[in-house]
This record gives sequence, structure tokens and C-alpha cells, in this order.
Amino acid sequence: MTKLGVVGGGVMGEALLSRLIAQRVYLPGEVLVSDPQVERRIFLAQQYGVQVTEDNQAAATAAVLLLAIKPQAFETVMADLGVASQTQDSRSLIISILAGTPLSKLQAAFPEHPIVRAMPNTPATVGAGMTVIAPGSHTQPQHLEQARQIFQAVGEVVEVPESLMDAVTGLSGSGPGFVAVVVEALSDGGVAAGLPRAIATQLALQTVKGTAQLLQESGMHPGELKDRVTSPGGTTIAGIAQLERSGLRTALIEAVRAAALRSQELGR
Repeated sequence: MTKLGVVGGGVMGEALLSRLIAQRVYLPGEVLVSDPQVERRIFLAQQYGVQVTEDNQAAATAAVLLLAIKPQAFETVMADLGVASQTQDSRSLIISILAGTPLSKLQAAFPEHPIVRAMPNTPATVGAGMTVIAPGSHTQPQHLEQARQIFQAVGEVVEVPESLMDAVTGLSGSGPGFVAVVVEALSDGGVAAGLPRAIATQLALQTVKGTAQLLQESGMHPGELKDRVTSPGGTTIAGIAQLERSGLRTALIEAVRAAALRSQELGR
């Protein structure tokens, strides 16, 4: 019996798939993945032992259908799924990770179905993701629990009203790109100060990772940690003063806002 149908076997689809199977949330034989590329289907079948198909309608017969396609492919895929959605068991759950695709659009494509809109981010590929979920009008608590179980396989999960999803996209969805720029800049700074590139990158990566872990596990406010490592007249305050002169805070705030606004535009 197919319990999970996945339409789209790309990076995020595979990230979810790999960890769901590794953690035995689903057995390989219970999963059917639809993807248009034959090479991708062969890889997923060999790597994870799942069933594969190029027929989107076949995947849509599963108890849970995960839409892991690009937003630009939505109309094309829905043309395939339209007939299936009319005959599909109305209790089946639709989970969408399409950026900028609102619940209203999903609900029109899948009338009467419980739908959960989700925004995972790329650290999900290593099990350290942050996923935000928003329920549709026909979604019951058990459906949210199903969705939560799926995304907990790749990291942490939080529920918000759909009205906040654009802000979520701007922060946790686009945030890994912003953090990557910060890590690269820290590494460049180390090189500018005389460090070899490999050592500078290692120091930057572990500093960011360790700081995030410390804040998370201690529950400490970021400002408190900043104060703890800032001695009077010391090196850290000299660096922070330069960050303030360069407008780092404003740059990051405006980056999140710009990404959120772009998410709104894509959803129109």
C-alpha cells in the first residue's frame, strides 16, 4: 500500500525522503516518488528502495501526497493531478512545500482535502532544518500531527498562521543564504588578517555553528552572549563598533524584509 506519494524528487524531496526512510517513519515499499527525469527515478529507486514513476496521478493516490516541485511547475503538475484530485479519497492529506503558493490556490486544486502548507529550509538536507507549517481550512489536528511527524525527521517544526508565511520565507527560508554570506565574509576577514583560507573557513564555520548551539541550548539572549564576550576596550567591542558603522544590523533586517516582500510578489 502506498502511504506516501512524493511529486518531485529534487533536493528537498530527496532530503525528506532519505530521513523519513532512515528513521522508519515510512518503509521504502510504502513510498512512491514521481519525477519526470528517468535518471533521477533510477537513482532514487536504487538509493532508497522506493517505488518510482513518471505518472503524477499514480503518486496522488497515496494517503499523504507531498508536493515537492518548483512553484513554476505548479500549473503543469496540477493539470496532471486534476483528475486524480477529484477521485482521490477526501481524507488524504496534501502537503505542499511550494514557495509563494498560498493555501487558497492549493485548496482550489484539491477541493475538500486537508492541506498543510510548509516552508522547510535547506539545512533539512542534513537533518538540521527549520520547517514552518500552516493548516488549510479542512485540516484537522491529526493532519497537522502527520505533517509535523514528517518534517521533524529533518529538523524542528513550528506552526504559524498562513499570514506569516512570507515573513517565514524571508527569515528561515532565505536565511541560510544570508548566513552563508556571513560565513564567507568571516573567512575573507581571516584571510585579510593573515590566515590561510582553509583554516579561516574552518574557524568561521565552527564559530557560527558553536555560537548558534550555545544560544539554543542555553536559552541565552543573543545580546547577553555579545555582552559576555565584549571586554572594555577589547578586541570584540572594536569589531562590533565597526559592524555598527558598516550597518550590519540594518543590512540583515532589510535582507529579510526584501525576501519577504519578494515572497508576497511570487504568491500573487
